[in-house]
Amino acid sequence: MNAGDAYGVVEAQYIWRHHRHQPKENQCTSALVKHIKAPVHLVWSLVRRFDQPQKYKPFVSRCVVNGETGEPGIGSVREVNVKSGLPATTSTEMLELLDDEEHILGIKIVGGDHRLKNYSSIMTVHPEVIDGRHGTLVIESFVVDVPEGNTKDETCYFVKALIQCNLKSLADVSERMAVQGWLNPSIDSE
Repeated sequence: MNAGDAYGVVEAQYIWRHHRHQPKENQCTSALVKHIKAPVHLVWSLVRRFDQPQKYKPFVSRCVVNGETGEPGIGSVREVNVKSGLPATTSTEMLELLDDEEHILGIKIVGGDHRLKNYSSIMTVHPEVIDGRHGTLVIESFVVDVPEGNTKDETCYFVKALIQCNLKSLADVSERMAVQGWLNPSIDSE
């Protein structure tokens, strides 16, 4: 990961286990962490929906999974429409990994009208305790080519800003769902 990234011991262990990208010379990589005050099953129910990223990703206006009936599987491809304000209108993405036991989602961008070439991300969802209640640790890492005319720092800054926005929105949606009726008992009541 980048020299400026700082993680706690638990986060570093998960990153080492699940988020080891092999960047080439012209690529940048990083991992971002978000602690969410909602149970892991609730957060994972949003993250795993390859066909509905707009449920928590604020820059996605529409998503269509190509040729799928039923639930998307590994190798499924989605066409994502991006809201205005970003330097893109579409992104074509492939589901590379979906592990419901370990809570791991892997996505690769395979096309679109943007500059994120050879972009690949891994998102993992882990149970944790926050303020004596069930919570979730979410880690998203990525590797992407540095576009011509940009530096590694500029590219990483841009991608990290997008992911931070998505993770904040994931936390907001998950925490709102937890308050609105999803059970989130305290650890002591079990």
